[in-house]
Amino acid sequence: MNCLEFRREKLADPRRLPPETQAHASGCPACAAFAREVDESERALDRALIVPVPDGLVDRILFQSRRPRRAWRAWALAASILIAVALGFSLWDGSKNANEYARLAIEHVVMEPESFAVTRNPDPEAFRTLVQNLGGSVKDLPGKIRYIRLCPFEDGLGWHVVFETPEGLATLFLVPGKKPRAAQAASVDGWSAVVHPIERGYYAIVTASSDATSRFRQMLRDCIVWSA
Repeated sequence: MNCLEFRREKLADPRRLPPETQAHASGCPACAAFAREVDESERALDRALIVPVPDGLVDRILFQSRRPRRAWRAWALAASILIAVALGFSLWDGSKNANEYARLAIEHVVMEPESFAVTRNPDPEAFRTLVQNLGGSVKDLPGKIRYIRLCPFEDGLGWHVVFETPEGLATLFLVPGKKPRAAQAASVDGWSAVVHPIERGYYAIVTASSDATSRFRQMLRDCIVWSA
C-alpha cells in the first residue's frame, strides 16, 4: 500500500481501517500524521454539534446510520483529476498572495473527492445552526444538502458543505475566525472559487466553472443574510 491508497482508505471510512491500512500508518510518519488530523476532525465534528438545538437533532447527526460507501469506484473516477490538479497546484508556491484563500478552497475540494461521492450528515437544521454561529440567518436553502463535515483549514477548522443544485454540485466552506481583507477569486485546472469575508470569518464557494460559481454565489446571497 502506498500513501495515496492509505489516504483514500482513511477518507472513505475514517473510523474503520483494514489491518493492512493500519500497518502502513504505523511505518509512515506522514500518513500517521494525516490520520491523526482526520481523527481530530471527526472528534471536533462530534464536539461542535453538541449545541442547544431542537430535540433529536444531535442524535440524527451524530448517530445517523452510515450508508454503505462504494468509495473505490468514486476514487477511481477521481484519481486522474486529483493527479492533474495536484500538478497544477505545484506551479504556485503557496505563499501569501491576493487569492490565497480561494486557491486553498479549490485545493481542499480536490483533496476530498469523497464529498461528491457520499451522503454525510445532510441535515438542514444543522446547516442553519452553523450559519447562525457565524453571524448569518438562513432564509432558504440554496439547494439540497448532501454533505456536511468539519475539516482542517490551514491553521484552524471549517465546515465543508456540498449542495445539489440545478447547476450541479456546489461546495460551500464556512470558516470561522481568520478571514481575508477583501473578496477573492481563483481558477485552477477547471475549478472556480470565490471567497467572501463575513463578520466572524469567511465563506468560500467552489464549483466546476466560473459561471456555476457566479450563479451559486447569487443563490447564496438570496438565501442567507450575513450580519454587517
